[in-house]
Amino acid sequence: MTTETTPPSAAKATLRGSFLAAIFLMATSAIGPGFITQTATFTAQLGAAFAFAILASIVIDFVVQLNIWRITALTGRPASETANAAIPGAGYLLAILVIIGGLAFNVGNIAGAGLGLNAMIGLDPKIGGAASAVVAIGIFLSKRAEVLLDRIIIVLGLVMIAMTLFVALVSNPPVGEALRQTILPDTINFAAITTIVGGTVGGYITYSGAHRLLDKGLTGPHNLASVTRAALTGIAITGVMRFILFLAILGVVTSGVTLDLSGRAANPAAQAFFEAAGSVGLRVFGIVFWAAALTSTIGAAYTSVSFMPVFAPMTQRSRDIATVLFIAISLAIYVAMTTPPAAILVFVGGFNGLILPIGLTIFTYVGFARSDLLGGHRYNRPLLVASAVICALTWYMGYKSVGAIFAFIGL
Repeated sequence: MTTETTPPSAAKATLRGSFLAAIFLMATSAIGPGFITQTATFTAQLGAAFAFAILASIVIDFVVQLNIWRITALTGRPASETANAAIPGAGYLLAILVIIGGLAFNVGNIAGAGLGLNAMIGLDPKIGGAASAVVAIGIFLSKRAEVLLDRIIIVLGLVMIAMTLFVALVSNPPVGEALRQTILPDTINFAAITTIVGGTVGGYITYSGAHRLLDKGLTGPHNLASVTRAALTGIAITGVMRFILFLAILGVVTSGVTLDLSGRAANPAAQAFFEAAGSVGLRVFGIVFWAAALTSTIGAAYTSVSFMPVFAPMTQRSRDIATVLFIAISLAIYVAMTTPPAAILVFVGGFNGLILPIGLTIFTYVGFARSDLLGGHRYNRPLLVASAVICALTWYMGYKSVGAIFAFIGL
């Protein structure tokens, strides 16, 4: 009797594919329709000074994702279980907040998918949102859901980057001025920073890539170096994409075009792409926005449901069913709402930015004081100090901007 073994080359390819899937799940979740709309909105308001908020979001993203991915790899547990083990009951609180935030985000994601199809083929946003939700549900119901999830996210992520780069080149932005204000901004807007941080690393987004690695068994000290490289790669991809998108819209704004930020039909990102490249730009926007929305819908549903087993054990089948229901409920809320989609997308970013410091506080505590949960591993002290600083900063930003975020949609 012989035992079949996986060839080393095939094992390495599988490992690379697993890390790549986690990288793009985090990256596409961080570059969703909310981020695109937020970028257009705040670039129109702040101009080149918004570059500072982009830089701040990347620095915060670097610290948050690196620590969350590494600590999750060392504990070998979902974030909610780690939180419960560290502080009894904290995991339940974190799970509830992430699930609520993920649901809010998914309403915005489905709204974004509707806006994308509207720009692409003129489909009514409500119908487009419903059709996109059905596509996402079909992916999870497929017998090859695991493979489909990974491949679709990677392909759509690459499409988003290529299309946005095209518009950035066409819009001819003032790169020098943007670079100057990245370091020396004319104004600093805490509500803008909190919202953009929430749209890129807040709520469920913080844990999307880490939980994907967990599901693929990439945990333990022996995987720590690879996990670190994967996190850094994901952060680099999202950082480049954020600046490219910002520059694309900045080029339009500095050319003298005034983006419409009011009214029920306002879609500043679509207007910016149209002004940059005409009808072709509008179609490109539709593709980018729809791809961003679909991947974020999948990421939000997948990650939010990954927090549910803390309340009761779940089989893979029950997780798939819960994911489908999660998307269906998000769609029902979107169809019933009368708030303009663009306003929804900006608000949910800010809301998730308020959730971020809670989870980061718990993970920073685990790194400092609970080496028993890390398998006795003494966690990197400089990274923990950076985490503590960012933790304090996000609490402060949340305090300073909570009123402005809720006032944005009249709450």
